[in-house]
Amino acid sequence: MILSYDAISRSGQPTTDSIEASTRQEALERLRQKGLYVTRIAESQPKHAGQQRAAPSKGFKMPLNVLVQITRQIAMLLRAGSEVVPALQAIMRQITNVKHKALLRHVIVDLEDGMQLSEALQKHPSVFDPVYCAIVAAGEASGTLSRMFDRLASVVGKRRALRRKITGAMAYPALLIVMCFKITLLILLFVLPRFAIMFERLNAQVPPTTQVLLNIGTFLMAHWLALICGVVGLVVITVVTLRSDAGRQWLSDIQIYIPIIGRLRSRMIQGQVFRTLGTLLESGVGILESVDLAARATTNSRYRRMFSDLVQSVTSGGGIASAIDRSGLVDPAICQAIRTGEETGSLGGAFTFCADTFDESNEELVTTLMRLLEPVILLGMGLVVGTVAVSLFMPLFDMTSAMH
Repeated sequence: MILSYDAISRSGQPTTDSIEASTRQEALERLRQKGLYVTRIAESQPKHAGQQRAAPSKGFKMPLNVLVQITRQIAMLLRAGSEVVPALQAIMRQITNVKHKALLRHVIVDLEDGMQLSEALQKHPSVFDPVYCAIVAAGEASGTLSRMFDRLASVVGKRRALRRKITGAMAYPALLIVMCFKITLLILLFVLPRFAIMFERLNAQVPPTTQVLLNIGTFLMAHWLALICGVVGLVVITVVTLRSDAGRQWLSDIQIYIPIIGRLRSRMIQGQVFRTLGTLLESGVGILESVDLAARATTNSRYRRMFSDLVQSVTSGGGIASAIDRSGLVDPAICQAIRTGEETGSLGGAFTFCADTFDESNEELVTTLMRLLEPVILLGMGLVVGTVAVSLFMPLFDMTSAMH
């Protein structure tokens, strides 16, 4: 049931709110634990009882830049002394996207009905992951909600920055690949058929490479509709497969075995899970719960096994650094940094330090990889276009030489 109450905080400030509890006594006990002296409490209907809650569709995901902006605004308003509901209402008034506004409205309704912020956020797991909700819950329990939102803004901001770095670095190579594909397709579909007709009329002998290209062009012209349908079907199957749990699991597992890319992907996973662990531990979340939440940050089976070994090591009284070292996934220098933090009682700070190290090295590795990839793609384009050009003009040169 929903109970409305008037109370006085330890600092002497009056407050009026509502709480959901099974009994009146349970509500009083929970309010007492929050440091509130209750002057009035009575049962009431939820403020939004019977009101339809406009929630975003299932699976709705908020862009990282929007999530970072909302998180930073919440932290700023809480530091300024605002309560959570007025802060969310102020942010919602500034948002123009209908789905984003509906999500915040849904959270506000739950808060006004007496639900904790972390509980309200947990109802939208596609936007607020378990780590996000756990840090918010830690802030609620310790009374440091504004500081926790500052940390969340930093965590989500770093994730967005790395993603933008990778996307920006891949833009030019992706453009080169698309251009190469379009040029090759244009030659095969429009240039080769004209040369094929000319060679046939002149009864010219063509080299094997030229004949192969001519056969490819003829095949594409004759079956272009089937090929388009096949490509579209392959893209659809790939997208559906990668959106499934099994598909994401397979992709995550296979990535770390690809040369160079596998090393980058492995270090990105380590940076993500170590930052999660560091943030949770520094926020006061228990070690076992932190390890469990960090394990959800990746779908890679090898790293999940590492976290399973971490849980066993902690429950049996062993060390975290030794369990990570035994996995063989983490560099010895990183393991030593974690061991030092474990020995000095600053394990959360050690994980955050390692995550910062990984972020810096990953940015450098991405930049280097893209710089190496660009000339390789250009060389590939040159070889493709050059091979096609030589194959087409070689018979013409032979014919000209024979005429002389």
